[in-house]
Amino acid sequence: MICKLCPRMCGSKRDGGTPCRSGEEIRIARAALHFWEEPPISGERGSGTVFFTGCPLGCRYCQNYEISRGTAPGRAVTPGELSDIFLELIEKGAHNINLVTATQFIPGVRQALIKRKLPVPVVYNTSGYERPESLRSLRGLIDIYLPDFKYAQSGLAGALSNAPDYPETAIRAIHEMAEQAGPPEYDESGMMVKGVLIRHLILPGHTKNSIEALHIIAREFPGIPVSLMAQYTPWGEAKEGIEGCPELKRGVTKRELLKVQDALFELGLEGFVQSRKARGAEFIPEFK
Repeated sequence: MICKLCPRMCGSKRDGGTPCRSGEEIRIARAALHFWEEPPISGERGSGTVFFTGCPLGCRYCQNYEISRGTAPGRAVTPGELSDIFLELIEKGAHNINLVTATQFIPGVRQALIKRKLPVPVVYNTSGYERPESLRSLRGLIDIYLPDFKYAQSGLAGALSNAPDYPETAIRAIHEMAEQAGPPEYDESGMMVKGVLIRHLILPGHTKNSIEALHIIAREFPGIPVSLMAQYTPWGEAKEGIEGCPELKRGVTKRELLKVQDALFELGLEGFVQSRKARGAEFIPEFK
């Protein structure tokens, strides 16, 4: 396999030395009911969340650093086994099947989703750093897209994720997601069953990036709800400090949250604002 799944277009043979740190076989680090997503995703019974190992973006502060950088290798599964895992989560009461960072395994995930029609919505949970061409291979298989829009500033995206092309790349990808999923739809209990929900994580010391990101979302994606997250916890390289970015060793302040939150309200964006209390190591899943 000569890989061109993600925007890095590395053309590697998927031998593990790729930017996403993945081979050809699907690898998962955790599959369980997850209660820390947005209310219309987690609900009362939890989201049936499957965390995949590796990541094409590889943020230096990633909260899932152990699996995104490959230090926790996870378990290899076939598409058939992955399909069975989906069913097990549904039997436990999952409101949906939530695929976290599946980009590098799209061909196998697609096979798993084609194998049997699931009775609950499928959520594609992503950094937003995607190729529209790869997303098109999932058309008709994904009900809800849950992308991040992390950066409005190319310099910050380059420094923290080695992806200076992130802003324009994520915009193109989210347009593809919105075209596929259509306007947001909810069931009688308020659970999301279709559509796109955009997340933005506030980074300490970078409220300007956040406010610019919200302006882009308002301009490019009117009508799409936004989840504004204040959960940033120093993790990965940020735990010890990233050269040139000492501010990433701390959490988001109340003042920073309120400043970005005010911009969200002024722009008339609908969605959710996360409390700063939802941060810390206890909110980071354990990967075994």
